[in-house]
Amino acid sequence: MTPVLPIILCGGSGTRLWPLSRSGFPKQFLVLSGDDSKQSLFQQAISRIHAIANQDIVIGKTIIVTNEEHRFLALDQLRDLNQISATLLLEPSGRNTAPALTLAALYAQSLEGQENDPILVATPADQTATNPVAFTNALAKSIAIANEGSIAILGITPTSPETGYGYIKTSQMHSTTSNVDAYIVERFVEKPDAQTAERYLAEGGYYWNGGMFVLKASVWLKALQAFRPDILEATEIAWKGKQEDGSGDTVLIRPDKALFEAIPSESIDYAVIEKCPDSTFPIRMVELDAGWNDLGAWDAVWQVGSKDEYGNVTVGDALVSNTKNSLIYACNRLVSTVGLENVIVVETADAVLVADRKNSQDVKHIVAQLDGQKREEKALHRKVSRPWGWYDSVDEGERFKVKRIQVKPGASLSLQMHHHRAEHWIVVKGTAEITNGDQVITLLENQSTYIPQGQTHRLANPGTTPLEIIEVQSGSYLGEDDIVRFEDTYGRS
Repeated sequence: MTPVLPIILCGGSGTRLWPLSRSGFPKQFLVLSGDDSKQSLFQQAISRIHAIANQDIVIGKTIIVTNEEHRFLALDQLRDLNQISATLLLEPSGRNTAPALTLAALYAQSLEGQENDPILVATPADQTATNPVAFTNALAKSIAIANEGSIAILGITPTSPETGYGYIKTSQMHSTTSNVDAYIVERFVEKPDAQTAERYLAEGGYYWNGGMFVLKASVWLKALQAFRPDILEATEIAWKGKQEDGSGDTVLIRPDKALFEAIPSESIDYAVIEKCPDSTFPIRMVELDAGWNDLGAWDAVWQVGSKDEYGNVTVGDALVSNTKNSLIYACNRLVSTVGLENVIVVETADAVLVADRKNSQDVKHIVAQLDGQKREEKALHRKVSRPWGWYDSVDEGERFKVKRIQVKPGASLSLQMHHHRAEHWIVVKGTAEITNGDQVITLLENQSTYIPQGQTHRLANPGTTPLEIIEVQSGSYLGEDDIVRFEDTYGRS
């Protein structure tokens, strides 16, 4: 049996898919591909690797490398994947993918019962593949190559002269000792201009680099030692200072924060992979023709979407007339278009994007403006996920804000207080257990309470169904940073 560990690299922010994808809820956690399972891209990435399991391949615990901010999103979506256990390696800050994979390799070699050197299948969390059978076949070949000690990379069959991807240049076909045919990688080339990309397609032998790698844990660590020993040494030091805790059946591991932030920031490609051709670390490419897309811009979402007879992709409550080759994405209300062609329209509760399809990559410039103006719309939706549930800021004005809040069964907010605001709580569904100063009271539907400014308080759901309340805030300052936490189940105090 060949032991295989899925490594899900889950650190991206997906700014080119704003306003649906935001740094507080990035694209990997969105359902975007139109796939019948309605899984997020993150869930699809995990499921695709687990589909490879057979009598010769055993899939071990999934390793998810993500950041502290997104751990509860990952945990929530993991619960929807039945019988898949995971370990979360939580980065205190982003240091790119080479340190992320190194954390995963160090963790893999620490496991018992994995022969101490499993094969790692490392993939970004934000891609889609519309042909799962083709993906499984290519991954099986890659695992066979990695099992012989080589590095396998999945090369995407190019369908257009794409300038947004790096390319893999291959030479002749190579047959492994296990009779798997793969290409020898000649070199890697950076993202080309349009003329160069057209030449690559005309010449042949060039493939898109999708950032998916298959290799033994020991091979990665040895290659990193050869090419970037500074990254390996710094990551090992941060790993030794790790702390562990858990959430249900999921293990959470945090490397030392200060030591991790000292690790050089580098990608897997730049640190190791691009240096492997003509080195002592053989690298082979398996062609992947599986309807792959990294959904790197709204135009890519249109490309993989289900189109009507006029080439339109519509999501949500959308009506179109005399509209062609466009994406209309409605989240909260009716969106209609008349007489448009090759456009992107994306509507959320607090923002609307209208763009020419050919310029959809430039959404990042809007995100940069939001960042420069310190606007909340860059990071958060109006409806914000929290480890205990969610809140939706439905209205606000001078000295007031109204929120709809849902708390999961058995969950509670932190014990907290506010310096600048008072709060009125009205229960609309479920049962609320409320700590209000020295009192602990239970409220049912249509009952309410008042939390004075400066009063210590907590909201909890002791029931078995979701709790919903309406919260009315009033005061001189209503920002989310006016929270002083005294106790917190989720380690935020």
